[in-house]
Amino acid sequence: MSSTPEEIFRRMIDLMLAKDMNAVADLWAPDGIAEFPFAAGSSPRVLRGREEVRAYLAHYPELMDIKEVAALTVRPTEQPDTVVVEWTATGRTVTTSQPYRLDYIVVLTVRDGLIALFRDYWSPLSAAAAAGNLAGLIDSLESRGA
Repeated sequence: MSSTPEEIFRRMIDLMLAKDMNAVADLWAPDGIAEFPFAAGSSPRVLRGREEVRAYLAHYPELMDIKEVAALTVRPTEQPDTVVVEWTATGRTVTTSQPYRLDYIVVLTVRDGLIALFRDYWSPLSAAAAAGNLAGLIDSLESRGA
């Protein structure tokens, strides 16, 4: 039984809230891709395949403690296997214990019930500020330009 892109995305959010990152990675097709077009600093721009996604997510709960999804809007596209999702996560940053609120836009394409393409437009500045690492991000950007 095939799942819709919206069902897959909502399942991913439930698993992230449960901090089950292995199960989140299992939602990817073996050759599925995660893209982060706005990634900066040491953050990867592309993850190729389920196992790269799994490695990327492995320590996420040690960095960001997502408590809830404060907003979620799913927008269908002309392609039935693709949706655009606007969502907001709230929680706390583990290292600083400070609360955060981050907004995301994701373009999600599903093939055979698994994520084939996950294009995540998030703000590296907002994420670094939430993690208490804005200075580290700026340093990494400056050293790239040197």
